[in-house]
Amino acid sequence: MAAIDLLHRRPIRLSGEPLRSTWSCLILNLVVNSRADDRLDAVFAAVADPTRRAIVADLARHGGRTTGELAQPHAMSLPAVSKHLSVLERAGLVSRTRRGRNQVYALRPQPLSEAAQWLDRHHRFWTERIDALTDYLEAQ
Repeated sequence: MAAIDLLHRRPIRLSGEPLRSTWSCLILNLVVNSRADDRLDAVFAAVADPTRRAIVADLARHGGRTTGELAQPHAMSLPAVSKHLSVLERAGLVSRTRRGRNQVYALRPQPLSEAAQWLDRHHRFWTERIDALTDYLEAQ
């Protein structure tokens, strides 16, 4: 991974080859910064669907469950539930293990914890800004 000299706007060499333009420096910087955002985007996209939220809640309440057990409360086929589980698995929200003939899914709380921390940071930031605006307007 390359470091970018933003202060002097100089390209940094990668394996002996310099980056050719400021745009390539900017693009490299955006790609590096977007990895964590991509994970967060995947979590929010996964829990945007009410069926997937219900599956996450079910796993939180009951622990490891098979596809059939997770499909039971929903009026949908096993392949449809499997697609929802695939989205949750790609987002890192569930893990899958094989128990005999069954796939058993378990909740992985770390991605939800990271999303909650992101929400909390932004909530605190905007609460402070709105409070400051309220104080300013009341002083006028």
